[in-house]
Amino acid sequence: QDFLPVPPHLSLSPRSPPGPSHVSLAPCLPKEGQVNTSGPRLLLSTLHPASGSSAAMDRIFSAFLLSLLLLLQSSGVCGAPPQPRGTLCRTKPTDLVFIIDSSRSVRPHEFEKIKVFVSRVIEGLDVGPNSTRVGVINYASAVKNEFSLKTHQTKAGLLQAVRRIEPLSTGTMTGLAIQFAISRAFSDSEGGRVRSPNFNKVAIVVTDGRPQDGVQDVSARARAAGIEIFAIGVGRVDMHTLRQIASEPLDDHVDYVESYSVIEKLTHKFQEAFCVVSDLCATGDHDCEQLCVSTPGAYKCACKEGFTLNSDGKTCSACSGGLGSALDLVFLIDGSKSVRPENFELVKKFINQIVDSLDVSDKQAQVGLVQYSSSVRQEFPLGQFKNKKDIKAAVKKMSYMEKGTMTGQALKYLVDSSFSIINGARPGVPKVGIVFTDGRSQDYITDAAKKAKDSGFRMFAVGVGNAVEDELREIASEPVAEHYFYTADFRTISKIGKKLQMKICVEEDPCECKSIVKFQTKVEELINSLQQ
Repeated sequence: QDFLPVPPHLSLSPRSPPGPSHVSLAPCLPKEGQVNTSGPRLLLSTLHPASGSSAAMDRIFSAFLLSLLLLLQSSGVCGAPPQPRGTLCRTKPTDLVFIIDSSRSVRPHEFEKIKVFVSRVIEGLDVGPNSTRVGVINYASAVKNEFSLKTHQTKAGLLQAVRRIEPLSTGTMTGLAIQFAISRAFSDSEGGRVRSPNFNKVAIVVTDGRPQDGVQDVSARARAAGIEIFAIGVGRVDMHTLRQIASEPLDDHVDYVESYSVIEKLTHKFQEAFCVVSDLCATGDHDCEQLCVSTPGAYKCACKEGFTLNSDGKTCSACSGGLGSALDLVFLIDGSKSVRPENFELVKKFINQIVDSLDVSDKQAQVGLVQYSSSVRQEFPLGQFKNKKDIKAAVKKMSYMEKGTMTGQALKYLVDSSFSIINGARPGVPKVGIVFTDGRSQDYITDAAKKAKDSGFRMFAVGVGNAVEDELREIASEPVAEHYFYTADFRTISKIGKKLQMKICVEEDPCECKSIVKFQTKVEELINSLQQ
Protein backbone atom coordinates (compact mmCIF):
# COMPACT_ATOMS: atom_id res chain seq x y z
CA GLN A 1 0.00 0.00 0.00
CA ASP A 2 1.34 3.40 -1.00
CA PHE A 3 0.44 6.77 0.47
CA LEU A 4 1.07 10.10 -1.23
CA PRO A 5 0.94 12.98 1.28
CA VAL A 6 -0.51 16.40 0.60
CA PRO A 7 2.24 18.91 -0.21
CA PRO A 8 2.53 21.33 2.72
CA HIS A 9 2.01 24.45 0.59
CA LEU A 10 -1.47 23.34 -0.49
CA SER A 11 -4.30 24.61 1.65
CA LEU A 12 -7.69 22.98 2.07
CA SER A 13 -10.68 24.90 0.83
CA PRO A 14 -14.39 24.36 1.54
CA ARG A 15 -16.54 22.64 -0.99
CA SER A 16 -19.13 24.53 -2.97
CA PRO A 17 -22.47 23.34 -4.29
CA PRO A 18 -22.60 21.84 -7.74
CA GLY A 19 -23.73 23.52 -10.91
CA PRO A 20 -26.66 22.26 -12.99
CA SER A 21 -26.92 18.53 -12.81
CA HIS A 22 -26.47 16.36 -15.89
CA VAL A 23 -27.35 12.72 -16.17
CA SER A 24 -26.08 10.78 -19.18
CA LEU A 25 -27.34 7.24 -19.22
CA ALA A 26 -27.03 4.80 -22.10
CA PRO A 27 -30.36 4.27 -23.90
CA CYS A 28 -30.01 0.51 -23.83
CA LEU A 29 -28.21 -1.05 -20.91
CA PRO A 30 -26.71 -4.54 -21.29
CA LYS A 31 -25.97 -7.09 -18.66
CA GLU A 32 -22.31 -6.72 -19.42
CA GLY A 33 -20.18 -3.80 -20.58
CA GLN A 34 -18.75 -2.48 -23.81
CA VAL A 35 -15.25 -1.18 -24.45
CA ASN A 36 -14.99 2.01 -26.45
CA THR A 37 -12.79 0.94 -29.35
CA SER A 38 -11.62 4.47 -30.06
CA GLY A 39 -8.67 4.13 -27.73
CA PRO A 40 -7.52 4.13 -24.10
CA ARG A 41 -9.79 5.92 -21.65
CA LEU A 42 -9.88 7.29 -18.14
CA LEU A 43 -13.34 6.94 -16.70
CA LEU A 44 -13.80 9.49 -13.96
CA SER A 45 -16.75 8.53 -11.80
CA THR A 46 -17.38 11.34 -9.38
CA LEU A 47 -20.32 10.05 -7.57
CA HIS A 48 -22.85 12.36 -8.40
CA PRO A 49 -14.30 2.60 -60.10
CA ALA A 50 -14.09 -0.40 -61.61
CA SER A 51 -12.71 0.72 -64.93
CA GLY A 52 -15.01 1.06 -67.94
CA SER A 53 -18.49 2.45 -68.31
CA SER A 54 -20.20 -0.91 -67.83
CA ALA A 55 -18.70 -1.50 -64.41
CA ALA A 56 -19.56 2.00 -63.19
CA MET A 57 -23.08 1.73 -64.49
CA ASP A 58 -23.29 -1.66 -62.83
CA ARG A 59 -22.49 -0.07 -59.49
CA ILE A 60 -24.94 2.80 -59.68
CA PHE A 61 -27.77 0.61 -60.87
CA SER A 62 -26.96 -1.93 -58.19
CA ALA A 63 -27.28 0.84 -55.62
CA PHE A 64 -30.58 2.12 -56.92
CA LEU A 65 -32.21 -1.10 -57.89
CA LEU A 66 -31.19 -2.96 -54.77
CA SER A 67 -32.65 -0.06 -52.80
CA LEU A 68 -35.89 -0.34 -54.70
CA LEU A 69 -35.69 -4.10 -54.30
CA LEU A 70 -35.79 -3.60 -50.56
CA LEU A 71 -38.82 -1.34 -50.90
CA LEU A 72 -40.74 -3.75 -53.03
CA GLN A 73 -39.78 -6.71 -50.91
CA SER A 74 -40.73 -4.98 -47.67
CA SER A 75 -43.74 -2.85 -48.57
CA GLY A 76 -46.33 -5.37 -47.52
CA VAL A 77 -44.60 -7.50 -44.92
CA CYS A 78 -45.75 -6.95 -41.36
CA GLY A 79 -43.07 -7.14 -38.69
CA ALA A 80 -39.60 -8.59 -39.02
CA PRO A 81 -38.38 -12.13 -39.53
CA PRO A 82 -37.12 -13.99 -36.47
CA GLN A 83 -33.66 -12.84 -35.47
CA PRO A 84 -30.95 -15.29 -34.45
CA ARG A 85 -29.70 -15.01 -30.90
CA GLY A 86 -26.14 -13.79 -30.65
CA THR A 87 -23.39 -14.17 -28.12
CA LEU A 88 -23.29 -12.39 -24.78
CA CYS A 89 -21.08 -9.39 -24.18
CA ARG A 90 -17.32 -9.83 -24.54
CA THR A 91 -15.09 -7.17 -23.02
CA LYS A 92 -12.03 -5.82 -24.75
CA PRO A 93 -8.70 -6.18 -22.85
CA THR A 94 -8.41 -3.10 -20.65
CA ASP A 95 -6.18 -1.63 -17.96
CA LEU A 96 -8.83 -0.30 -15.57
CA VAL A 97 -8.11 1.79 -12.47
CA PHE A 98 -10.87 3.02 -10.16
CA ILE A 99 -10.05 6.30 -8.39
CA ILE A 100 -12.56 6.63 -5.55
CA ASP A 101 -13.17 9.57 -3.26
CA SER A 102 -13.41 8.59 0.43
CA SER A 103 -13.16 12.06 1.94
CA ARG A 104 -14.98 13.04 5.15
CA SER A 105 -18.10 14.11 3.22
CA VAL A 106 -18.60 10.50 2.16
CA ARG A 107 -20.31 8.73 5.04
CA PRO A 108 -19.43 5.08 5.78
CA HIS A 109 -22.72 3.69 4.46
CA GLU A 110 -22.32 5.83 1.33
CA PHE A 111 -18.80 4.51 0.80
CA GLU A 112 -20.27 1.01 0.87
CA LYS A 113 -22.47 2.05 -2.07
CA ILE A 114 -19.34 3.06 -3.97
CA LYS A 115 -17.85 -0.36 -3.35
CA VAL A 116 -21.02 -2.04 -4.60
CA PHE A 117 -20.86 0.05 -7.76
CA VAL A 118 -17.21 -0.89 -8.33
CA SER A 119 -18.00 -4.57 -7.75
CA ARG A 120 -20.94 -4.52 -10.18
CA VAL A 121 -18.75 -3.09 -12.93
CA ILE A 122 -16.04 -5.69 -12.27
CA GLU A 123 -18.61 -8.49 -12.45
CA GLY A 124 -19.25 -7.60 -16.10
CA LEU A 125 -15.60 -7.79 -17.14
CA ASP A 126 -13.43 -10.53 -18.60
CA VAL A 127 -10.72 -10.47 -15.94
CA GLY A 128 -7.28 -11.98 -16.51
CA PRO A 129 -3.65 -11.11 -17.22
CA ASN A 130 -4.32 -11.13 -20.97
CA SER A 131 -7.80 -9.65 -20.66
CA THR A 132 -8.85 -6.87 -18.30
CA ARG A 133 -6.67 -5.90 -15.35
CA VAL A 134 -8.13 -3.85 -12.51
CA GLY A 135 -6.60 -1.57 -9.87
CA VAL A 136 -8.14 0.68 -7.23
CA ILE A 137 -6.85 4.02 -5.88
CA ASN A 138 -8.48 5.36 -2.72
CA TYR A 139 -8.00 9.07 -2.05
CA ALA A 140 -8.87 11.89 0.32
CA SER A 141 -6.11 14.25 1.57
CA ALA A 142 -3.66 11.49 0.64
CA VAL A 143 -3.65 8.82 -2.02
CA LYS A 144 -3.65 5.14 -1.11
CA ASN A 145 -2.98 2.41 -3.64
CA GLU A 146 -5.42 -0.30 -2.51
CA PHE A 147 -4.24 -2.77 -5.17
CA SER A 148 -2.51 -2.45 -8.51
CA LEU A 149 -3.22 -3.80 -11.98
CA LYS A 150 -0.97 -6.80 -11.38
CA THR A 151 -2.23 -7.72 -7.90
CA HIS A 152 -5.34 -9.80 -8.69
CA GLN A 153 -5.77 -11.87 -11.85
CA THR A 154 -9.19 -13.31 -11.10
CA LYS A 155 -12.61 -11.76 -10.69
CA ALA A 156 -13.12 -13.43 -7.32
CA GLY A 157 -9.84 -12.00 -6.00
CA LEU A 158 -10.80 -8.50 -7.14
CA LEU A 159 -14.24 -8.64 -5.53
CA GLN A 160 -12.78 -9.79 -2.22
CA ALA A 161 -10.22 -6.97 -2.32
CA VAL A 162 -12.89 -4.37 -2.98
CA ARG A 163 -14.88 -5.54 0.05
CA ARG A 164 -11.83 -4.91 2.27
CA ILE A 165 -11.40 -1.25 1.27
CA GLU A 166 -11.94 1.28 4.08
CA PRO A 167 -12.60 5.04 3.75
CA LEU A 168 -9.82 7.54 4.57
CA SER A 169 -12.20 10.30 5.76
CA THR A 170 -10.13 13.46 5.25
CA GLY A 171 -9.83 16.02 2.39
CA THR A 172 -10.43 15.83 -1.36
CA MET A 173 -7.22 15.88 -3.44
CA THR A 174 -8.65 14.74 -6.76
CA GLY A 175 -5.84 16.22 -8.86
CA LEU A 176 -3.25 14.44 -6.74
CA ALA A 177 -5.09 11.15 -7.24
CA ILE A 178 -5.17 11.58 -11.02
CA GLN A 179 -1.45 12.39 -11.04
CA PHE A 180 -0.80 9.22 -9.02
CA ALA A 181 -2.75 7.24 -11.64
CA ILE A 182 -0.60 8.66 -14.43
CA SER A 183 2.77 8.22 -12.73
CA ARG A 184 2.19 5.01 -10.77
CA ALA A 185 -1.05 3.11 -11.32
CA PHE A 186 -0.64 2.73 -15.09
CA SER A 187 3.13 2.22 -14.98
CA ASP A 188 4.87 -0.97 -16.11
CA SER A 189 5.95 -1.70 -12.56
CA GLU A 190 2.32 -1.79 -11.40
CA GLY A 191 1.14 -4.03 -14.23
CA GLY A 192 0.30 -1.42 -16.83
CA ARG A 193 0.70 -2.46 -20.45
CA VAL A 194 2.25 -0.49 -23.29
CA ARG A 195 -0.35 1.55 -25.09
CA SER A 196 -1.77 -0.40 -28.01
CA PRO A 197 -4.84 -0.37 -30.30
CA ASN A 198 -5.58 -3.84 -28.91
CA PHE A 199 -6.54 -2.64 -25.44
CA ASN A 200 -7.65 0.46 -23.54
CA LYS A 201 -6.41 2.30 -20.47
CA VAL A 202 -9.31 3.27 -18.23
CA ALA A 203 -9.58 4.98 -14.86
CA ILE A 204 -12.86 5.53 -13.02
CA VAL A 205 -12.60 8.39 -10.55
CA VAL A 206 -15.38 8.73 -7.98
CA THR A 207 -15.92 11.98 -6.06
CA ASP A 208 -18.70 13.92 -4.38
CA GLY A 209 -17.33 17.42 -3.89
CA ARG A 210 -15.10 20.27 -5.04
CA PRO A 211 -11.41 19.23 -5.16
CA GLN A 212 -8.97 21.08 -2.95
CA ASP A 213 -6.32 21.10 -5.69
CA GLY A 214 -6.24 21.72 -9.42
CA VAL A 215 -7.55 19.12 -11.85
CA GLN A 216 -7.56 20.82 -15.26
CA ASP A 217 -3.88 20.49 -16.17
CA VAL A 218 -3.36 17.03 -14.72
CA SER A 219 -6.51 15.75 -16.43
CA ALA A 220 -5.27 17.15 -19.74
CA ARG A 221 -2.01 15.27 -19.26
CA ALA A 222 -3.92 12.08 -18.51
CA ARG A 223 -5.96 12.42 -21.70
CA ALA A 224 -2.83 13.20 -23.69
CA ALA A 225 -1.35 9.97 -22.33
CA GLY A 226 -4.19 8.04 -23.93
CA ILE A 227 -6.53 7.88 -20.97
CA GLU A 228 -10.18 8.68 -21.57
CA ILE A 229 -11.94 10.31 -18.65
CA PHE A 230 -15.51 9.74 -17.54
CA ALA A 231 -16.75 11.89 -14.64
CA ILE A 232 -19.70 10.96 -12.44
CA GLY A 233 -20.68 13.37 -9.69
CA VAL A 234 -22.84 12.84 -6.61
CA GLY A 235 -24.72 15.33 -4.48
CA ARG A 236 -22.86 18.64 -3.99
CA VAL A 237 -20.20 17.89 -6.54
CA ASP A 238 -18.78 20.79 -8.58
CA MET A 239 -19.99 20.19 -12.14
CA HIS A 240 -17.44 22.59 -13.64
CA THR A 241 -14.69 20.42 -12.14
CA LEU A 242 -16.22 17.31 -13.68
CA ARG A 243 -16.17 18.94 -17.10
CA GLN A 244 -12.53 19.89 -16.66
CA ILE A 245 -11.68 16.28 -15.87
CA ALA A 246 -13.82 14.46 -18.46
CA SER A 247 -13.00 13.66 -22.07
CA GLU A 248 -14.95 14.89 -25.05
CA PRO A 249 -17.80 14.61 -25.84
CA LEU A 250 -18.81 15.76 -22.38
CA ASP A 251 -22.37 14.50 -22.75
CA ASP A 252 -20.97 10.97 -22.91
CA HIS A 253 -18.31 11.39 -20.24
CA VAL A 254 -19.97 13.36 -17.44
CA ASP A 255 -22.72 11.85 -15.29
CA TYR A 256 -24.50 13.03 -12.16
CA VAL A 257 -26.60 11.32 -9.51
CA GLU A 258 -28.26 13.02 -6.57
CA SER A 259 -27.09 10.57 -3.92
CA TYR A 260 -25.00 7.49 -3.35
CA SER A 261 -28.15 5.42 -2.97
CA VAL A 262 -28.73 5.57 -6.76
CA ILE A 263 -25.16 5.25 -8.02
CA GLU A 264 -25.82 1.63 -8.94
CA LYS A 265 -28.04 2.94 -11.74
CA LEU A 266 -24.84 3.84 -13.59
CA THR A 267 -23.50 0.29 -13.43
CA HIS A 268 -24.97 -0.77 -16.75
CA LYS A 269 -23.60 2.27 -18.54
CA PHE A 270 -20.07 1.40 -17.53
CA GLN A 271 -20.57 -2.28 -18.23
CA GLU A 272 -21.69 -1.30 -21.72
CA ALA A 273 -18.64 0.93 -22.10
CA PHE A 274 -16.38 -2.11 -21.79
CA CYS A 275 -18.45 -4.33 -24.09
CA VAL A 276 -17.23 -5.22 -27.56
CA VAL A 277 -20.29 -7.27 -28.51
CA SER A 278 -23.51 -7.12 -26.56
CA ASP A 279 -26.62 -9.12 -27.41
CA LEU A 280 -29.34 -7.81 -25.12
CA CYS A 281 -31.83 -10.18 -26.68
CA ALA A 282 -29.74 -13.15 -25.57
CA THR A 283 -29.45 -11.78 -22.04
CA GLY A 284 -33.21 -11.40 -21.80
CA ASP A 285 -32.84 -7.76 -20.76
CA HIS A 286 -35.75 -6.48 -22.84
CA ASP A 287 -39.54 -6.12 -22.80
CA CYS A 288 -40.40 -7.15 -26.36
CA GLU A 289 -43.69 -8.99 -26.70
CA GLN A 290 -42.71 -11.06 -29.76
CA LEU A 291 -39.25 -10.53 -31.32
CA CYS A 292 -36.10 -8.84 -30.07
CA VAL A 293 -33.56 -7.54 -32.62
CA SER A 294 -30.06 -6.95 -31.26
CA THR A 295 -27.53 -4.35 -32.29
CA PRO A 296 -24.18 -3.78 -30.51
CA GLY A 297 -25.05 -2.39 -27.10
CA ALA A 298 -28.72 -1.91 -27.92
CA TYR A 299 -31.87 -3.63 -29.12
CA LYS A 300 -35.25 -2.94 -30.67
CA CYS A 301 -38.51 -4.84 -30.69
CA ALA A 302 -40.13 -6.30 -33.79
CA CYS A 303 -43.18 -8.38 -34.64
CA LYS A 304 -43.88 -11.63 -36.43
CA GLU A 305 -45.39 -11.67 -39.90
CA GLY A 306 -49.03 -10.69 -39.71
CA PHE A 307 -48.45 -8.22 -36.85
CA THR A 308 -47.34 -4.60 -36.57
CA LEU A 309 -45.41 -2.89 -33.76
CA ASN A 310 -47.48 -0.59 -31.58
CA SER A 311 -46.50 2.96 -30.65
CA ASP A 312 -45.01 1.78 -27.34
CA GLY A 313 -42.26 0.06 -29.32
CA LYS A 314 -42.76 -3.21 -27.45
CA THR A 315 -46.17 -4.77 -28.08
CA CYS A 316 -47.67 -6.04 -31.33
CA SER A 317 -51.10 -5.95 -32.95
CA ALA A 318 -52.51 -8.03 -35.76
CA CYS A 319 -52.34 -6.32 -39.15
CA SER A 320 -55.59 -4.88 -40.38
CA GLY A 321 -55.76 -6.80 -43.61
CA GLY A 322 -55.67 -4.96 -46.94
CA LEU A 323 -53.53 -5.58 -49.96
CA GLY A 324 -50.33 -6.26 -48.08
CA SER A 325 -47.47 -6.12 -50.58
CA ALA A 326 -49.67 -5.07 -53.50
CA LEU A 327 -47.76 -2.68 -55.78
CA ASP A 328 -48.10 -1.46 -59.35
CA LEU A 329 -44.60 -0.77 -60.66
CA VAL A 330 -43.80 0.67 -64.09
CA PHE A 331 -40.29 1.13 -65.49
CA LEU A 332 -39.87 4.04 -67.92
CA ILE A 333 -36.61 3.36 -69.75
CA ASP A 334 -34.61 5.71 -71.99
CA GLY A 335 -33.71 3.86 -75.21
CA SER A 336 -32.02 6.78 -76.96
CA LYS A 337 -28.90 6.49 -79.09
CA SER A 338 -26.59 7.91 -76.38
CA VAL A 339 -27.26 4.98 -74.04
CA ARG A 340 -25.48 2.57 -76.38
CA PRO A 341 -26.32 -1.13 -76.81
CA GLU A 342 -23.97 -2.55 -74.17
CA ASN A 343 -25.35 -0.24 -71.48
CA PHE A 344 -28.92 -0.90 -72.55
CA GLU A 345 -28.29 -4.57 -71.80
CA LEU A 346 -27.20 -3.58 -68.28
CA VAL A 347 -30.46 -1.70 -67.78
CA LYS A 348 -32.40 -4.82 -68.72
CA LYS A 349 -30.29 -6.92 -66.39
CA PHE A 350 -31.01 -4.73 -63.39
CA ILE A 351 -34.71 -4.54 -64.12
CA ASN A 352 -34.73 -8.30 -63.82
CA GLN A 353 -32.82 -8.16 -60.55
CA ILE A 354 -35.70 -6.19 -59.11
CA VAL A 355 -38.23 -8.57 -60.59
CA ASP A 356 -36.44 -11.44 -58.85
CA SER A 357 -37.23 -9.84 -55.49
CA LEU A 358 -40.96 -9.41 -56.06
CA ASP A 359 -43.93 -11.51 -55.08
CA VAL A 360 -45.64 -11.34 -58.45
CA SER A 361 -49.33 -12.21 -58.59
CA ASP A 362 -52.75 -10.70 -59.14
CA LYS A 363 -52.95 -9.65 -55.48
CA GLN A 364 -49.36 -8.61 -54.95
CA ALA A 365 -46.81 -6.96 -57.26
CA GLN A 366 -47.50 -6.17 -60.91
CA VAL A 367 -44.85 -4.89 -63.31
CA GLY A 368 -45.13 -2.86 -66.49
CA LEU A 369 -42.37 -1.70 -68.86
CA VAL A 370 -42.25 1.29 -71.20
CA GLN A 371 -39.32 2.28 -73.46
CA TYR A 372 -38.98 5.69 -75.01
CA SER A 373 -36.69 7.56 -77.37
CA SER A 374 -38.14 9.78 -80.11
CA SER A 375 -41.43 7.99 -79.46
CA VAL A 376 -42.94 5.91 -76.69
CA ARG A 377 -43.42 2.15 -76.84
CA GLN A 378 -45.16 0.03 -74.23
CA GLU A 379 -43.21 -3.19 -73.95
CA PHE A 380 -45.87 -4.79 -71.73
CA PRO A 381 -48.61 -3.40 -69.45
CA LEU A 382 -49.25 -4.05 -65.78
CA GLY A 383 -50.65 -7.49 -65.11
CA GLN A 384 -49.90 -9.00 -68.52
CA PHE A 385 -47.44 -11.42 -66.96
CA LYS A 386 -48.47 -13.27 -63.82
CA ASN A 387 -45.07 -14.60 -62.73
CA LYS A 388 -41.47 -13.51 -62.56
CA LYS A 389 -40.25 -15.93 -65.20
CA ASP A 390 -42.47 -14.45 -67.90
CA ILE A 391 -41.66 -10.87 -66.92
CA LYS A 392 -37.92 -11.50 -67.06
CA ALA A 393 -38.20 -13.22 -70.42
CA ALA A 394 -40.09 -10.23 -71.83
CA VAL A 395 -37.48 -7.82 -70.49
CA LYS A 396 -34.68 -9.80 -72.14
CA LYS A 397 -36.50 -9.69 -75.48
CA MET A 398 -36.90 -5.90 -75.41
CA SER A 399 -35.18 -4.37 -78.44
CA TYR A 400 -33.21 -1.14 -78.31
CA MET A 401 -34.99 1.82 -79.97
CA GLU A 402 -31.79 3.90 -80.41
CA LYS A 403 -33.20 7.33 -81.31
CA GLY A 404 -34.00 10.61 -79.48
CA THR A 405 -34.91 11.47 -75.86
CA MET A 406 -38.56 12.52 -75.48
CA THR A 407 -38.81 12.21 -71.71
CA GLY A 408 -41.79 14.55 -71.41
CA GLN A 409 -43.80 12.49 -73.88
CA ALA A 410 -42.88 9.33 -71.98
CA LEU A 411 -44.01 10.81 -68.65
CA LYS A 412 -47.32 11.83 -70.19
CA TYR A 413 -47.79 8.27 -71.42
CA LEU A 414 -47.03 6.94 -67.94
CA VAL A 415 -49.72 9.15 -66.40
CA ASP A 416 -52.39 8.76 -69.06
CA SER A 417 -51.91 5.12 -70.02
CA SER A 418 -49.53 3.01 -67.93
CA PHE A 419 -51.38 3.54 -64.65
CA SER A 420 -54.84 3.38 -66.16
CA ILE A 421 -57.28 0.60 -65.27
CA ILE A 422 -57.47 -0.46 -68.91
CA ASN A 423 -53.73 -1.19 -68.80
CA GLY A 424 -53.94 -3.31 -65.67
CA ALA A 425 -53.58 -0.75 -62.85
CA ARG A 426 -55.55 -1.57 -59.71
CA PRO A 427 -57.54 1.07 -57.77
CA GLY A 428 -56.20 1.74 -54.29
CA VAL A 429 -52.85 0.05 -54.92
CA PRO A 430 -49.63 2.13 -54.51
CA LYS A 431 -48.18 3.26 -57.85
CA VAL A 432 -44.43 3.51 -58.34
CA GLY A 433 -42.70 4.85 -61.44
CA ILE A 434 -38.98 4.53 -62.17
CA VAL A 435 -37.64 6.85 -64.87
CA PHE A 436 -34.19 6.18 -66.32
CA THR A 437 -32.47 8.65 -68.64
CA ASP A 438 -28.92 9.44 -69.71
CA GLY A 439 -29.41 12.83 -71.35
CA ARG A 440 -31.34 16.08 -71.60
CA SER A 441 -34.94 15.70 -72.66
CA GLN A 442 -35.75 17.00 -76.14
CA ASP A 443 -39.20 18.11 -75.02
CA TYR A 444 -40.75 19.75 -71.96
CA ILE A 445 -41.23 17.60 -68.89
CA THR A 446 -42.65 20.05 -66.34
CA ASP A 447 -46.38 19.51 -66.83
CA ALA A 448 -46.20 15.73 -67.13
CA ALA A 449 -43.84 15.37 -64.16
CA LYS A 450 -46.11 17.50 -61.99
CA LYS A 451 -49.20 15.57 -63.08
CA ALA A 452 -47.56 12.26 -62.18
CA LYS A 453 -46.82 13.42 -58.64
CA ASP A 454 -50.18 15.17 -58.28
CA SER A 455 -51.81 11.86 -59.21
CA GLY A 456 -50.18 10.26 -56.17
CA PHE A 457 -47.53 8.28 -58.03
CA ARG A 458 -44.23 7.78 -56.23
CA MET A 459 -41.62 8.81 -58.79
CA PHE A 460 -37.94 7.88 -58.78
CA ALA A 461 -35.47 9.38 -61.25
CA VAL A 462 -32.17 7.78 -62.24
CA GLY A 463 -29.70 9.79 -64.31
CA VAL A 464 -26.44 8.75 -65.94
CA GLY A 465 -23.97 10.59 -68.15
CA ASN A 466 -25.44 13.74 -69.64
CA ALA A 467 -28.67 13.54 -67.68
CA VAL A 468 -29.68 16.96 -66.36
CA GLU A 469 -29.98 17.01 -62.60
CA ASP A 470 -32.59 19.78 -62.69
CA GLU A 471 -34.78 17.49 -64.79
CA LEU A 472 -34.21 14.58 -62.43
CA ARG A 473 -35.29 16.73 -59.50
CA GLU A 474 -38.35 17.86 -61.39
CA ILE A 475 -39.34 14.24 -62.00
CA ALA A 476 -38.58 12.95 -58.50
CA SER A 477 -41.10 12.91 -55.68
CA GLU A 478 -40.66 14.83 -52.46
CA PRO A 479 -38.31 14.98 -50.69
CA VAL A 480 -36.56 15.48 -54.01
CA ALA A 481 -33.02 14.84 -52.82
CA GLU A 482 -34.04 11.38 -51.65
CA HIS A 483 -35.85 10.28 -54.80
CA TYR A 484 -33.23 10.65 -57.50
CA PHE A 485 -29.91 8.98 -58.28
CA TYR A 486 -27.24 10.52 -60.46
CA THR A 487 -23.74 9.74 -61.65
CA ALA A 488 -21.72 12.25 -63.65
CA ASP A 489 -20.43 9.63 -66.06
CA PHE A 490 -20.21 5.89 -66.50
CA ARG A 491 -16.89 5.61 -64.67
CA THR A 492 -17.45 7.55 -61.49
CA ILE A 493 -20.25 7.31 -59.03
CA SER A 494 -21.14 10.75 -57.77
CA LYS A 495 -24.11 11.70 -55.71
CA ILE A 496 -26.80 9.02 -55.76
CA GLY A 497 -28.79 10.33 -52.86
CA LYS A 498 -29.02 9.67 -49.17
CA LYS A 499 -31.93 7.32 -49.07
CA LEU A 500 -35.39 6.66 -50.43
CA GLN A 501 -38.06 7.84 -48.11
CA MET A 502 -41.74 7.02 -48.27
CA LYS A 503 -44.22 9.20 -46.43
CA ILE A 504 -47.52 7.61 -47.32
CA CYS A 505 -48.25 6.09 -43.92
CA VAL A 506 -51.26 8.24 -43.14
CA GLU A 507 -53.31 6.83 -45.98
CA GLU A 508 -52.01 3.29 -46.10
CA ASP A 509 -52.27 0.19 -44.00
CA PRO A 510 -50.19 0.71 -40.83
CA CYS A 511 -48.51 -2.63 -41.43
CA GLU A 512 -47.19 -1.29 -44.74
CA CYS A 513 -45.94 1.83 -42.95
CA LYS A 514 -43.90 -0.25 -40.53
CA SER A 515 -42.33 -2.06 -43.46
CA ILE A 516 -41.46 1.26 -45.10
CA VAL A 517 -39.64 2.38 -41.98
CA LYS A 518 -37.68 -0.87 -42.01
CA PHE A 519 -36.97 -0.36 -45.70
CA GLN A 520 -35.67 3.17 -45.13
CA THR A 521 -33.15 1.92 -42.59
CA LYS A 522 -31.87 -0.80 -44.92
CA VAL A 523 -31.56 1.63 -47.84
CA GLU A 524 -29.66 4.19 -45.80
CA GLU A 525 -27.18 1.53 -44.71
CA LEU A 526 -26.78 0.37 -48.31
CA ILE A 527 -26.23 3.87 -49.67
CA ASN A 528 -23.70 4.73 -46.96
CA SER A 529 -21.81 1.51 -47.69
CA LEU A 530 -21.71 2.19 -51.42
CA GLN A 531 -20.55 5.78 -50.94
CA GLN A 532 -17.67 4.56 -48.75
